[in-house]
Amino acid sequence: MAGKKTFTMIKPDAVAAGHTGAILAMINKAGFRIVAMKKTKLSKETAEAFYKVHKKRPFFGELVEFMSSGPIVAAILEKDNAIEDFRTLIGATNPKEAAKGTIRKKYAKSIGENAVHGADSDRNAKREGAFHFAETEMF
Repeated sequence: MAGKKTFTMIKPDAVAAGHTGAILAMINKAGFRIVAMKKTKLSKETAEAFYKVHKKRPFFGELVEFMSSGPIVAAILEKDNAIEDFRTLIGATNPKEAAKGTIRKKYAKSIGENAVHGADSDRNAKREGAFHFAETEMF
């Protein structure tokens, strides 16, 4: 995925609030091409496996509970400088600190319910994308 692809999830809070279409529109307007996308619901076991890097952190249980609480929309996005550009588009984890016009400023409720996930490195984008999508699901 070397810099041209990133992974995102529209989280249960944003899906439940009906923000999926508006978030996807922002992603498209920012010049990203959707390479793969699906709406799914993570089981607790799947959420634990996806977030295993955070297993020893105090928020792990709450994160798993939240991420398995409702449907998510997982997607692989493509664009030059994808990781950095997407992280700019989504804004700071805390929506109160997120820049005006970012996804989290517009749609996040709190640090915990922050509307979207965005991979933070090429390595994680590749791992996270492969967790949710088979090669045959990416176009």
